[in-house]
Amino acid sequence: MTTTADPADARRAHEAVDRHADRLLRVSHEIFDHPELCFEERFAHDLLCDELESQGLAVTRHAHGLETAFVAEAGSTGPVVAVICEYDALPGVGHACGHNVIAAAGLGAGLAAAELAEELGGRVRILGTPAEEGGGGKVFLLRDGAFDGVDAAVMVHPADHDLPTMAAIAIQRLSVTYTGRASHAAAAPWNGRNALDAAVLGYVNVSALRQHIRPDERVHGIFTEAGEQANVVPRRAGASWYVRSPSIEGLAALKERVLACLAAGAEAAGCEMEHEWLDPPYDDLIDDAWLLERWRERSSELGRVPQDPDVVGPVVGSTDMGNVSHAVPSIHPMIAVAPPGVAIHTPDFAVHARGAAGDAAVLDGAKALAAVVLDRWAAGPSDAPTSGS
Repeated sequence: MTTTADPADARRAHEAVDRHADRLLRVSHEIFDHPELCFEERFAHDLLCDELESQGLAVTRHAHGLETAFVAEAGSTGPVVAVICEYDALPGVGHACGHNVIAAAGLGAGLAAAELAEELGGRVRILGTPAEEGGGGKVFLLRDGAFDGVDAAVMVHPADHDLPTMAAIAIQRLSVTYTGRASHAAAAPWNGRNALDAAVLGYVNVSALRQHIRPDERVHGIFTEAGEQANVVPRRAGASWYVRSPSIEGLAALKERVLACLAAGAEAAGCEMEHEWLDPPYDDLIDDAWLLERWRERSSELGRVPQDPDVVGPVVGSTDMGNVSHAVPSIHPMIAVAPPGVAIHTPDFAVHARGAAGDAAVLDGAKALAAVVLDRWAAGPSDAPTSGS
C-alpha cells in the first residue's frame, strides 16, 4: 500500500501546529512543572481538556471509568486514528521520561488533524491515557472500549536519539510480603523468625538467577518494608519486583522461576510468604510496518532521520502501548530531546525534557504525527494495513 496524504495537506497540518506552537510549549512546560504520579494526574487532565475545549472540540472528561483519562474526537466519516497523550510522572525525578513532551505533541497532532478531519474524510480520537509508569492506564482503556473502531494508534516518546521504535518488552509487577515472628534481637533472638532475612535471601536467589536468564530478560526489585527497629527481629518485610521478557509467553515462564527464588528465601528463614502479581501485565510492542514507514518518511522530512537502534543502541523498557499494539495497528517511535547517552528516567534527561530540545521535539513530534494521521486517512478503510514489522 503506497497511498499517502497530499503534500499540500501535510503542509497545512504543519502550519496548524505552528499556529498552536505557543500553546503547545506552554502546556509542555506546565505539565513538567506540575509532576503527578499515575492515576493522580488531575492538573494535566484538566489542562489538556481545557485546551481541547478552547479549540471547539467536545471532550469527555474522566473517561472510561478513569478519573484522569479523557477522550476528544473530530470528524464524522473515514478511518479512525487514535492520537495518544501520556502525562504521568515518576516519583523523585518528575518528568524524567518526558511525558510532558508526549502530552503536548499529542495535543498538537490532535488539534492539527481535527482542523482537517471533515474536509479530508477522516476521524481523529485524542486519548488522554494516565498511568503509563506502572499503572497500565491504556490497558484499562482498551478493556473498556476506548480503542474500539480504531484503525491506527500513534504516539511519540522522548529519547536520546531519533529512533523508529522502542525495544519494549513484556512486564508484570510483583508485590511480595514476608511474615515471621518478632522477638528481642539481643535477649531472645532464637524465638524470632526474621522476615527481613527471608526477603534478603529471596533477593540473593534472584541475583543468582540473573546469570541464567536470557540477555533480553530483566528482573529488578526493591525492599518496601524492612522491619521497624534494629533491636526487634523483623516480623514483616516486603519487596516490589519487576519481571520482564520479550514476550508474554517468555514472561510466564520467567515469573515461575522468580517466584521460586523468592519462596525459597521464605522457607530458608522459616517465614511465610504472600505474593500478588499486579494487574495489568504489559505486552511487548508490535510496530505496524506500514505506519512505521510513514513515520520514517514524515520524521525525515523534518530533518529527523530515525537511526538504526542496532548502531546507536536501543531504548529498552516496557509500556502499556504494547497491549494496544496487539489490538490495533500502532507505532511508538522515539524522538530525540537529549544528547546521545543521556538515558531516560534520569535527572539529566528531565532537564532536557523542559529545555530547547524538548520544545523542538514537541513541535516536530506533533507535525510528524499529524502527517501520519493524514496518511492513514488517505489510505482509506479498504486498504487498512495489518500489524507486523
